[in-house]
Amino acid sequence: MAEILRDILDAAARGVFPPADGGTTVVPQPSPRHAGVLSFTAHSVVVTDEDPDWIHDTLREVDCDGLAATLNPRFLAALMERTGRWSETVDAVLVGSPLPGEPPLALKEIEDAAHPRIRYTRRRRDDVRAWAAQGGVVVLGRGVAGRLEVSVEVEESVRQRGLGRLLVRAARHLVTEPLWAQIAPGNARSVRAFQAAGYRQVGAELLLHAR
Repeated sequence: MAEILRDILDAAARGVFPPADGGTTVVPQPSPRHAGVLSFTAHSVVVTDEDPDWIHDTLREVDCDGLAATLNPRFLAALMERTGRWSETVDAVLVGSPLPGEPPLALKEIEDAAHPRIRYTRRRRDDVRAWAAQGGVVVLGRGVAGRLEVSVEVEESVRQRGLGRLLVRAARHLVTEPLWAQIAPGNARSVRAFQAAGYRQVGAELLLHAR
């Protein structure tokens, strides 16, 4: 039976990863919305409905480094041309386990469906919910393969005071399953906030969006 993306993600959340063999696994898209590449330690997963033989043949043709071949620009350019999709940036992928008890700061759920952060998140995620704290917002929604994903926004006037870390930790108190985050690697402040709140990096990913 072919592997499916959700099984791979659920295993990674438990600390069980694909073999570090330099290989590439191709899995079907969990929905028309979600395609792309996930990179774990010395193993990649390409999420696409394209022919797996084409993926492996193209990797050989572009002659990329085997341990990170699927994130090489030459392969990604070929994949985007083949699928007619476009990409944004490669993100670090982190995951945090749920925490018991109340969040470490006061949160009030935002009921207004027209709230800018909710409207923005619904472009990429389903079942979106958001909570406001003094100076910030935390948003949860179903993203890639139905995994639960978190994002936060901190007001400019209160940044660099630890609120981002409190918000992403608070999010772990709102859930009963692993909570995922995608962060641009260059956003070091955000990466540090998530790590300080107990999230751990499990890999990297690049999502391909339909035009």
